[in-house]
This record gives sequence, C-alpha cells and structure tokens, in this order.
Amino acid sequence: MVTLLGGGQHEPADLADALRRAPVLVAADGGADRALASGHRPRAVIGDMDSLGSAARAALDPRSIHHIDEQISTDFDKALRNIAAPGVIAVGFTGRRIDHELSVYNTLVMRPEKTCVVLGSVDIAFHAPPEIALTLPPGTRVSLFPLAPVRGRSTGLRWPIGPVDFRPWGQIGTSNEAVAPRVEMAFDGPGMLIILPREMLDAALEALI
Repeated sequence: MVTLLGGGQHEPADLADALRRAPVLVAADGGADRALASGHRPRAVIGDMDSLGSAARAALDPRSIHHIDEQISTDFDKALRNIAAPGVIAVGFTGRRIDHELSVYNTLVMRPEKTCVVLGSVDIAFHAPPEIALTLPPGTRVSLFPLAPVRGRSTGLRWPIGPVDFRPWGQIGTSNEAVAPRVEMAFDGPGMLIILPREMLDAALEALI
C-alpha cells in the first residue's frame, strides 16, 4: 500500500493515519515539500516539478525524482498512473482549490483500474468498482455521486439505488444511509464515486483490497 501526498490541505493526523495503513510514501510534486517539513522522506516524487521547492529538491536523492514533462495531465494523475501497488491512500488533495480537487475525482473515474481512496478532513471518496460489499454500522452515511451515466443495484441501503438512472446533470445520491451491517452495491459501468465518513476508511480499504 502506498500513501500519496499532495500539496493541498491536510493535518499531521491525516498523514499519520494514512501511513499506518500504507507505509510507503510517494509525493506528487510539491507534496514532497510538505513531506519533508513534517519529517517524512518520500520514496519517490512524481510530477512535472513546477511546485517542488529548491530546498526540497536539494534534500532529496535525485534518483527519487521522476520528472514527467507534460501539462496535459495533473500531478495527481501522473503519480497515480505510475504507482504499482494494491492500493493508494491520497492525502493533501482536498480542501483548498476546488478545481484541483475536482480534477482528482475526474482522475479516479478515468483510471478505474487504480484502487485509490482520497482522504479528506471529514470524508473519504473512491471510485466504485463493478461490485462492492461494505461492512458499515447501520446509520452510516453513504453518498453516491456520478461522474458519468451509470445504473446500479443495492442491498442494505435505506433508499435502494436500482433502477435509478444516475448522471451528473440529473439524479445523484447524496446522503443515503446504511440500514444493515453489510451494504452491497453493483454498477453497470464506471463513473460512480462513493463518499463515506472518514472513520469508515478501514471498512473501505477492506472492501477494495
């Protein structure tokens, strides 16, 4: 498991929580500055290096810096597509610039083959696989946000999702709720984000990996 650190908003506890579960640290561009400032040395830094500070660059092993010189994709996408691991916990990609945060969710949908959970201060978000079974305490908020037209089916939710036509310009699934200890969902294609309370991180990882 890999913790991917960005340059966005996060608390020391966020990074500590991620590293306990995913002890290999990789930084996306300027995330290396944040890593070094908190006493952590990333095993690799991936990005176009337009945000990496000179002091951080000097402190890092040059062999750990993987410069991808293109501006078509974001640093998050550059890093995620080049990480080979069973799963990634992404920290420091929420809570500041809205355009940056939205681009992260876009990448999750564009790269459904990558298992990645985005850790925020309140929630976690991840791209739904074709089928998932989550162990959740009844009453847990389960929000669904489509970034493409998608249909699904479910058991264990207060409001079953089948046969709903989800689409970003139409029906979304904010604030559904678990009513059973096991919530099962299946989707007919990629494009659905699952958003859970942060304290459900372990439940999400267990279901995904």
